[in-house]
Parts: sequence; structure tokens; C-alpha cells
Amino acid sequence: MKKILSFFVGISLIVSLAACGGAGNTQTASSNSSSGAASGTSTYKIGGIGPITGGAAIYGQAVQRGIQIAVDEINANGGINGSKIEFRFEDDEHDAEKAVNAYNVLKGWGMQILIGTVTSSPCIQVAAETSADNLFQITPSGSAVECVENDTVFRVCFSDPDQGAASAKYINDKKLATKVGVIYDSSDVYSTGVREKFAEEAKKCDFEIVETTEFTADTKTDFTTQLQKLKSAGAELVFMPFYYSEAAIVLTQANTMDYKPIFFGVDGLDGILTVENFDIKLAEDVMLLTPFIADSDDQLTKNFVNTYKRLYKEVPNQFAADAYDAAYIVKAALEDAGANPNMSYSELCDVLKESMLNIKVNGLTGENMTWNESGEPNKDPKAVIIKNGAYVGA
Repeated sequence: MKKILSFFVGISLIVSLAACGGAGNTQTASSNSSSGAASGTSTYKIGGIGPITGGAAIYGQAVQRGIQIAVDEINANGGINGSKIEFRFEDDEHDAEKAVNAYNVLKGWGMQILIGTVTSSPCIQVAAETSADNLFQITPSGSAVECVENDTVFRVCFSDPDQGAASAKYINDKKLATKVGVIYDSSDVYSTGVREKFAEEAKKCDFEIVETTEFTADTKTDFTTQLQKLKSAGAELVFMPFYYSEAAIVLTQANTMDYKPIFFGVDGLDGILTVENFDIKLAEDVMLLTPFIADSDDQLTKNFVNTYKRLYKEVPNQFAADAYDAAYIVKAALEDAGANPNMSYSELCDVLKESMLNIKVNGLTGENMTWNESGEPNKDPKAVIIKNGAYVGA
């Protein structure tokens, strides 16, 4: 009798939502999930948030696809201790306010665990929500320090400072240049964070930063002034801690100036080979720090790349790999905790926070990955270089 009543109550709610504008009604979503009640099903409800439209869509689409591949594999292989995963992904267009709206939609759906968000600024805003709700969150690629300040949030990727320091060490250890220039987006928390740590670590290195230039979100279409300063300063290597869309413009304009230093970026550069109307020949010999190399010969990478190419007709980038790993990390933590899908999201969060400190995961982006109480991963960085339109190990 209770099941019958629940069914008609559910129908009534759906009708009410439709009349009020659909599942995006945040007031309804919040009220439905404020108690942290369990889904009452035999499946885990895992949500994802990221940009699948807009300027950062390459990242969000890759994350959505990477998670989906992992979820399909996990479900096909018996699930998590016999329980399957139901996965839903919401678009935030790389906008913090829209990311919070997407979070509320997923809560209304019954989300118990969040894999997201994809980019840093939205992740910081959503992390405040998951902290207030005590809902477990793991971000594949939110790299700003603030993303994991709350104890409900862990990450798969390196933090901005870690990327900056690792880049400086790599350039120094490989003796790539003695004179280095920097160009960064001073309006972006990701770019600024990487640049600051890079500059700090560079003081311990044998190379010299001969020029640092900047741009903002309002001036990211013309880099000729910055490039001229770097060229005049004799920068043999240009460090670019920002996203692929701006990097494509930098490379194009540098070519017109006949300026050919080594260009070196971090994970935001991943995706440059898919920029529309960009001549990928201009990316030849560009280097970037990344935890994932698609042409690695280990079986796990081969299987993932082959599946991704079969489904989506392109080579997966680091964001897809981080997301794939994130799903398996959640699986490992749930199994370690002895959890079940009838637990509330708050109960799951409490046990997952402890289990994240116990597990060790071999994934696409690292071997024997572990996590500390700050939510940071422990794994070794790698670097790739672009050769003949493809990423290869450097």
C-alpha cells in the first residue's frame, strides 16, 4: 500500500514540477533532498557537473564521457558489491552560478555522490554547497587550492601550485631553457595559481624568468604585445598556464611574428588539437605537464583509448582520463567502506571521507594513487610533447 501511495505522490510531484518549470526548480530540489534521505533503490545515484556547452566544452564533454565509460564498465561487471550506478550529468557552461543551479537539480534527482565540477571557479562554489550538505564530492580536474578546502571534497588532478612547481622542476631537470618567459591570465584563479607557484619554484632553479606578461578575460584575443615583450627579452621557452583556446591564438600569432620558442603548458592546454580552425602544425613540439599519455602501452590505457575512440571518434584527453579514474576511485572507496546505496548521502559522505585515506588505486593517471586528509592525490607527474598532431611521451 505504501508503494502505491509513493507512486501517486511521485506522479503528483512530477506534475507539480512541470507546472513550475521542470526539474530545474531549485526550491523544490532543495526541499526534496534537505534531509539527505537515501534513494531507496538498489542503485547508487552519482551526479556530474561541468561545461558541455560554451568555451570550455571540450573539458566537460571529456569528463562526462570518461565517467560514462567507467560507469558502463562497472555496471557490466557486477556493479559495486552487486549494486549498479545510475549516472546523470548537468551542464554548467563553466559558470559558477549555473554550477550551483545544476547541483540543486541533481539533489532533486536524488544524487548521493558528486563527481565534479570540471573547472575551478564553479567547483569552489559547489564545494561550499557539498560542505553545507555533507555530500561527498570528488573533482576530476578542479585544480584551484580552494576546490578542496572543505573536508567533503577530494580531487584526482594535481592542484594549481603542484602543477606550477612540477613544471618548473621539469623544465630545470630537463634543461629545456636558461631564459624563460611567462604569459598568464591574471583574471583567472587557475592561471594565477599555477603562475605564482611556478615563479616561486623557479627561484630554486638554474633558469631565469626574463619576462612575465599577462592578459585578462577582456583582452584574450590579441597577444602580440605580450609576445613581442617575450621575444625582445630573449625567452627561449614560454610558460603558458592557461586554457587551450587562448593558447591556440598565442601560437597562431607567434607564428606570424616568426617567434619560435618552446611553448610549455599545463593541463589546461590539453584539448588544443581539437580547436576548430586551428592549424595543428603550429602546435608541433608544444609540451605540457599531464598525468595521462594516450599512447602509453599499458593495457588499461590501451583499452580506455580504444573504447573512447570507438564511441566518440577521437583520442581522449587528460580530463577524460581523470574522470574515468574518479569513477573507479569512488567504487574503491565505497567497497572499502562496506557502503550500500540505501544509505543517505550524508551517511555515505562520512564513510567515504575515511575510506579515501585507506584506498590505493591504479588508474590511467597514476599508479598506487593515495589521498591525504587535505583531499590531495599523491602520484607522479608526466609530460607530453605534441608530434605530428598527437601527444607522445616526453
